[in-house]
Amino acid sequence: MSIVLSQSASVSKPMSGQVSNRLARKPLRNIKERIIEAALLLAACVSVLTTIGIVYVLVSESLQFFAHVSVVDFLTDTVWAPMFQDARFGILPLLSATLLTSAVALSVAIPLGTVIAIYLSEFACSKVREMFKPILEILGGIPTIVFGHFALVALTPFLQQFIPGLPGFNMLSAGLIMGVAIIPYISSLAEDAMRAVPMNIREAAYGMGATKFQAALGVIFPAALSGVLSAYLLAISRAVGETMIVAVAAGGQPNLTVNPTDQGQTISAFIVQVAKGDLPHGSIGYQSIFAAGLSLFILTLLFNVAGHVIRRKFRESY
Repeated sequence: MSIVLSQSASVSKPMSGQVSNRLARKPLRNIKERIIEAALLLAACVSVLTTIGIVYVLVSESLQFFAHVSVVDFLTDTVWAPMFQDARFGILPLLSATLLTSAVALSVAIPLGTVIAIYLSEFACSKVREMFKPILEILGGIPTIVFGHFALVALTPFLQQFIPGLPGFNMLSAGLIMGVAIIPYISSLAEDAMRAVPMNIREAAYGMGATKFQAALGVIFPAALSGVLSAYLLAISRAVGETMIVAVAAGGQPNLTVNPTDQGQTISAFIVQVAKGDLPHGSIGYQSIFAAGLSLFILTLLFNVAGHVIRRKFRESY
């Protein structure tokens, strides 16, 4: 009996210094891993180099523009008229229209998107969630020019029944329909962030006597606040950079105003206007689109940095 056990132990025990076939060094496997690693590094470098190239073009072309136009006038002048003979390049009218339409859009998208996210995450059953999620994805996939024409031919006449004297092109209808367009970005990302909260946190809240509504607002939402803020940040960047909705529905007249019922022209809408060939290539007016694009890039960067700081602060708090 002892002889059999010793023989079986000697058979099952690998020889010293011998490695199994699964762990043995295979040159072909190392080559495949190196190829995959190189491909991933190349993909990362492409995105970084593309960003560097965009920044280089914006800065280089903007320097040529600022060689003829003072930076102080660009930042403080209240008139934007690059197509007139006595051209003036004050970015404030374009900047005010961009911020105003974005504020109107976010006032619609953030509350509705958050409510939809809370409902889908905490209250909706699986069948309702499976039905609403594709609808939101379809809403997010509609071309923005369709939203722009809808705002022009449907929403603006509807608003004119309640706001007498509302012009056909106005920033209010453009901002409202833009808010509807970016609701899926907030609701989808915020809902994913809330559903990622561990179930034991919900069970702990229910065990303390909290209702589902109290747990959703007092426990789940604060626990997922970092992801929710990321959704808000994406919505802000999306609203600031929106082009076709404001180009179609907001009008093409730059106005320095805080009244959303007036027409206005955003930075991205002006770039579209010049890109259609209204100004000759190489002129100061044409180069102004790069200065405007650089301003939009810096504005978006500031929002992203501020959002990152706020998100990290809330993450540390919870």
